[in-house]
Amino acid sequence: MKTDLELKELVREKYAEIANQDKETNMSSCCGSGSCSTEVYNIMSEDYTKLEGYAVDADLGLGCGIPTEHALLAPGQTVIDLGSGAGNDCFIARSFVGESGKVIGIDFTQEMIDKARINADNLGYNNVEFRFGDIEKMPVAADRADVVVSNCVLNLVPNKKNVINEIFRVLKPGGHFSISDVVLKGILPTELQNAAEMYAGCVSGAIQKEEYLQFIQEAGFKNILVQKEKVINIPNDILAKYLDENALNEFETKGQGIFSITVYAEKPEACCTPGGGCC
Repeated sequence: MKTDLELKELVREKYAEIANQDKETNMSSCCGSGSCSTEVYNIMSEDYTKLEGYAVDADLGLGCGIPTEHALLAPGQTVIDLGSGAGNDCFIARSFVGESGKVIGIDFTQEMIDKARINADNLGYNNVEFRFGDIEKMPVAADRADVVVSNCVLNLVPNKKNVINEIFRVLKPGGHFSISDVVLKGILPTELQNAAEMYAGCVSGAIQKEEYLQFIQEAGFKNILVQKEKVINIPNDILAKYLDENALNEFETKGQGIFSITVYAEKPEACCTPGGGCC
């Protein structure tokens, strides 16, 4: 099994490659991982094309939901997008927060940052900023954001608990997040858990849904809500690269599942006031 650093480098290399591919190539595989299926269709992501703010050059077909749809965005807010890629969710978020708002995208793949900045320049957006950095240690001050969004990214991070704690840090008191991600119900076969390519493809890096929600609760968030959930069916010709016939049959009959969920949670309001007491 690879170390956390090795997994991060694997993801960085794969997403640098994806940044230079067209959308159709990315969408024919699991999160653009290159584990190409002969059933050429988008396994996870949803259709953004009719949303205000949609920019075709920023859509690489890599998501597993539409978190901005559920994020209760409003004019003037500051929004942070984790794993911002070519900027798709950032530009959708900007359509909600308007010119008086601010959108900050964070990504640790320089090729994605470069692509996103070009897209923002072409669109003439001066309030959408892209920062190179690791979402386990965000290049953002504490209590900065009204809202955090992310789309199919935390499953790629080895230490998800660190990221959730960072989300809590950068949110303003009373702020909230809406994150789409991949989770599991039941145990993933060992062959898939150990498959590096499937890790970059969003599947073997996923954790149990209950554990995921527990991390959010332990970080101090309240009003945790699963806003949307859908099953993800990985085509058999992808699974067959890692599972023999018996293992594949067992995987399909044991009720194990891979799901996309969109989760909402709030950071509690500050208890103390400057010069005053605490509740």
